[in-house]
Parts: sequence; structure tokens; C-alpha cells
Amino acid sequence: MGEVQPMVRAVERDARGIIAPDVGLTRFRLDRYPPSAQVARFVDRYWVATWDLTGQDPFTQRVFAHPVVNAVLADGAFTVHGVTTRIGARTLSGAGRALGIMFRPAGFRPFAGGSMAKLRDRTLPFADVFGADAVALLAHEVTAAADPVGMAAAADRFLDSQMPSQVWESEATSALVEKVAADPTFVRVDALAALCALTPRQLQRRFADHVGIGPKATIRRYRFYEAAERARGADVDWADLAAELGYSDQAHLTREFSAIVGLPPSRYARACRAG
Repeated sequence: MGEVQPMVRAVERDARGIIAPDVGLTRFRLDRYPPSAQVARFVDRYWVATWDLTGQDPFTQRVFAHPVVNAVLADGAFTVHGVTTRIGARTLSGAGRALGIMFRPAGFRPFAGGSMAKLRDRTLPFADVFGADAVALLAHEVTAAADPVGMAAAADRFLDSQMPSQVWESEATSALVEKVAADPTFVRVDALAALCALTPRQLQRRFADHVGIGPKATIRRYRFYEAAERARGADVDWADLAAELGYSDQAHLTREFSAIVGLPPSRYARACRAG
């Protein structure tokens, strides 16, 4: 118990959420590790970012995070980051490393003490959730670890000790959101509601409570990720992709993509390839 297996899907193969990842990965390394079986009820992965920019200019990485909670230990602070509705940025300088605990969609609900909507676009100390003494000990073990594997293993041991024994309704919501993440053609809220025998309004309330954002915003997030990932590859037929992802037309895709990133998808694709 508490042991972490070597690797999950590498960031080079799946960089969803990282804006222009091919540029960023020349400045930092990102390793990912799966949780143990018990902890996987609520945690998707651990990630460790490592960088050494000694003698170089600082680098700012933009991120449009998954619709999940991340707990991050960096610069001596252990913080919980609720689901975000906008792009965030982290500036790296000097040399360092950071540990992240990426919960599954709705996976933090059993620990939040209330609706996840209250954590939307908010950051709070990890100690507010799990207690100051326990988190201080965890931070010490993570910081003292010799390598990223050890950092992830320390976090897994801690979370294993915190797992609730009862089944939570939010666990079914986690599985539902992950269906959306796995199938980019899943684009309609009414179809998602029908899948779990709810009305769209009931689904809206469940997502606000368990995830922190609504089902439409969740679908749009994963739809954007798919477009951004496709942009990293060979030339894309944007009209065909827009139709596949449920946009009304290519102009709709371009407007939504530009509103998020600040660039239309074709220019973003060129920037990724240049990086």
C-alpha cells in the first residue's frame, strides 16, 4: 500500500491543459505517476515538475487546468487550487521542483466539506482540509524525497490514510465526467443527462456541487483540449474538426478557441510547431 507505479501517460503524448506545451517542455520536465488502487477512487495522478533555469531568464507557463482540484507543494507552500474558469500562469526561475496531486473530476468533493462551487477560482491552504500537523509532516516527507518517485509515493501514503470508507455520490459523477473526457464527440448536455437518468437542470445542480462548474462548461473544456491537442500534430482540417467536436461551424471553433488562448487555432498550431 502506498507504492506508486513508474509512469502514466507521458506529457509528450497527452498535454491537455498546458498551453503551447512544446515550448514549455524545453524549459521544464513534467513526470506523472498513478496513485495506488485505493487512492485512485479520488485521485487521477501525481505530477512532479522539475526545472533548472539557473543563469537564464524566468519562464512563464500558461495552463488551462482540467476541471479538477490540484493540490500543489511548491516554494514551501502546500495549497489547494479549486476548479478554474480561466487560464492561469506560473513563472519558473532558478532551479526547483513542485509536486502536484491531481484529483479526479469531482474527486475532491468528499474532502471539501461542502459544494465544490465554493472552491471555484479559489486557492486555500492544504492544511485547512487535512490539518496543519499532518500536512506539515507530509510536506517534510515530500521535500526530503530523493526523486520524483519518492515524492509521489509520500503523497500516496498520506492520501491512503485519508480515504473515506463509504461510497460517495460524487464517485458516479467522476465516472461521468471521465466519459466526456474520453469521447470528444460527447458534446450535448441533454445526452449527458439522459445517460444518468437526470434532467439537464438536475445535472447542472449535481455538477455545481460535485465538480464546481456546470456540464456545459465541462464539455467545452474537454472540447477545447481536443482541438489544442490536434493542433500540435500535422495540418488540421479545421472545418472537419469543428463538425466532429460539435461546433456549429469553423468560425464558432475559432471564436471559442481565440477567446480562451488569445490566438485562433491555426496560429496556435504554427506556434506549437515552431516551439
